[in-house]
Amino acid sequence: MTLNELLADCRVPVLGLCAYSGTGKTTLLRKLIPELNQRGVRLAMLKHAHCNFEVDKPGKDSYELRKAGADQMLIASSKRRALMMERPVEGDPELKELLGLVDQSRVDLILVEGFKKLPLPKLELHRAEVGKPFVFTDDPLIQGIACDEATQLPDSCTLPQLDINDVAAIADFVQGFMARWQPVALTPLGPSCDDTERKQLSVQQGLDRILAMANPITEQQAVSLIDSLNRVLAEETVSPINVPQHTNSAMDGYGFAYDPTCEQYRVVAEVFAGYHYPEPLQPGEAVKIMTGAPMPAGADTVVMRELAQQEGDQVRFEGPIEPGQNVRQAGEDIALGATALPAGKRIGAAELGLLASLGLGQPKVLRRPKVAIFSTGDEVCAPDQPLKPNCIFDSNRFTLHGMLTKLGCEIIDLGIIEDNEAAMVHALEQAAAQADVVLTSGGVSVGDADFIKGALAKLGQIDFWKIAQRPGRPLAFGTLGDTLFFGLPGNPVAVMVSFMQFVQPTLRKLAGERDWQPQRLRAVAGESLRSRVGRTEFLRGVAQLGAVGQLQVVSTGHQGSGMLGSMSKANCLIIIEEPLAQVQAGESVWIQPFADLL
Repeated sequence: MTLNELLADCRVPVLGLCAYSGTGKTTLLRKLIPELNQRGVRLAMLKHAHCNFEVDKPGKDSYELRKAGADQMLIASSKRRALMMERPVEGDPELKELLGLVDQSRVDLILVEGFKKLPLPKLELHRAEVGKPFVFTDDPLIQGIACDEATQLPDSCTLPQLDINDVAAIADFVQGFMARWQPVALTPLGPSCDDTERKQLSVQQGLDRILAMANPITEQQAVSLIDSLNRVLAEETVSPINVPQHTNSAMDGYGFAYDPTCEQYRVVAEVFAGYHYPEPLQPGEAVKIMTGAPMPAGADTVVMRELAQQEGDQVRFEGPIEPGQNVRQAGEDIALGATALPAGKRIGAAELGLLASLGLGQPKVLRRPKVAIFSTGDEVCAPDQPLKPNCIFDSNRFTLHGMLTKLGCEIIDLGIIEDNEAAMVHALEQAAAQADVVLTSGGVSVGDADFIKGALAKLGQIDFWKIAQRPGRPLAFGTLGDTLFFGLPGNPVAVMVSFMQFVQPTLRKLAGERDWQPQRLRAVAGESLRSRVGRTEFLRGVAQLGAVGQLQVVSTGHQGSGMLGSMSKANCLIIIEEPLAQVQAGESVWIQPFADLL
């Protein structure tokens, strides 16, 4: 496992302490941990222990219940919690799994003792009297060496050198390491360097090439508010008003000028939303006020009706009162002249309501991307026609319709094109003349009846034909003049997977959307998942929150690329990265939710 694979899930710095037995690791840590704590560093300690260690005593309930056969034993009190898990494995435990057990939201640093052979940034500890060789000479990830006065370092050593007995200096080194640390870049789709020698492009390499050729649309249109739904804003939206327009009450209650010496207030008016009390409140006065109603001049606090007792025109309040409570200030949400929505924002339901609240009934949006689609193959029949012998109904074109509609595209449907090169050439010419992007499904493999390649060679330029992924390895990308061309595979699942990885981000960038990157999350695998080293595997999965609030995922079962029903059952893709042949149950994996598109 590489350094990046090991630390891919870590959002805080991880530093190992490596040394031979007898060097004094524990002695140092007993001094270093409180020193770092005094400096405000919250840390977790992860220690490699011998095989059959015990952390509780015979006779204690936790010990006896674990020995009775509990696979996991969680003991908790008001001060601490301890989870003991029986996990027999061959060799050392997996450090990646152990790092995943740390609650990283509560710490600033993870210190690791042991695991000195793993690819981990480390501080080496060395004492000459122990008589052991240096570690840094064979480990390029050693960040520094703390040693005693008797240690003679080779002249070639350029590492920072520390006194093993100077705890403050070692704490300074640790904090310097923390300041320099950067999270591992997220690369679930393989390497992105084009100069990497390989037979097939990685998913990331293919995506990088495509996106480099996708130039955002700049044509603007002014549309009605209702018609702007799912469009992309062409310019920054600046608020012409304060939202809310007036300082107002956040709930039904009583508004007044807070006075800690006043025991009761005289109610002088009742203020409903849409109305106001024109007079300034005098000391000792209050108004009965409804949610959203403007606060009278002089009033600064509201007490909810349930905590008030009114008799006649006098009102008293129960419980403590915080000055300014339950009051929404003018411009608290959006101030006059502030940016309400940035250019490049896709307008959803919330954005539609926000524009309406600002009185902006004609927002300027970018033109929709125009996408021409057609299916290929003499074996493909339209769903509204009788099914011919040895044929299948055309599902891919309708799947593409659904995904393109969700992305707000203008769709040009050219139907089903027969299997001959002249028909392909005519269809591609017709499509390229009308569209920003042309999508086809089928006809991009190496069969004798796959005519897309010849037609593209006559009309445009081919960039690549294959991607190291499954499903969807046969993927054609090129250009027809200024029009981008995607030749998607013929298998239904491969069409959808390829669309999600390549076409979706391209169309979102073309549309001018600023945040066009698909969402990817980490989840715990609920079962073992197999793949093949050297390609990115996309499995259909079902993700849900587990009993302890952790996102977990399992596959939908058999993963044949023609099984469209499995996509209907799934709510995400499970991404198995190129270097992995298998993911064990309990390990962390990337998932890509369908929510953005399906």
